[in-house]
Amino acid sequence: QVQPVESGGGLVQAGGSLRLSCVLSGSINSITIMAWYRQAPGKQRELVASITNRDFIHYVDSVKGRFTISRDTAKKTVYLQINSLKPEDTAVYSCKAWDLYGTYWGQGTQVTVSS
Repeated sequence: QVQPVESGGGLVQAGGSLRLSCVLSGSINSITIMAWYRQAPGKQRELVASITNRDFIHYVDSVKGRFTISRDTAKKTVYLQINSLKPEDTAVYSCKAWDLYGTYWGQGTQVTVSS
């Protein structure tokens, strides 16, 4: 069983930056993909960025150039660096991991951007 735990959210002014962290615990040796999703109020959850165990990276078009996903295998952590924050980035950001046996979600961390 894999358990992602997110942290790093908060209230920030437009134009600011945040770094979100997702620490993975449990049996992580079989993890193939890790991803960040977000869900804004009244909207569906959307994929923001993903990274594979071979470091193939994907970003949704709306965040390209502002968001950076990375991972630290030794720390069992996936990061999401968010720069030039906009009010429309306000959402709950959640981490998701895939392995050979299933998918695993964290509880999410709130990011609120004030204008």
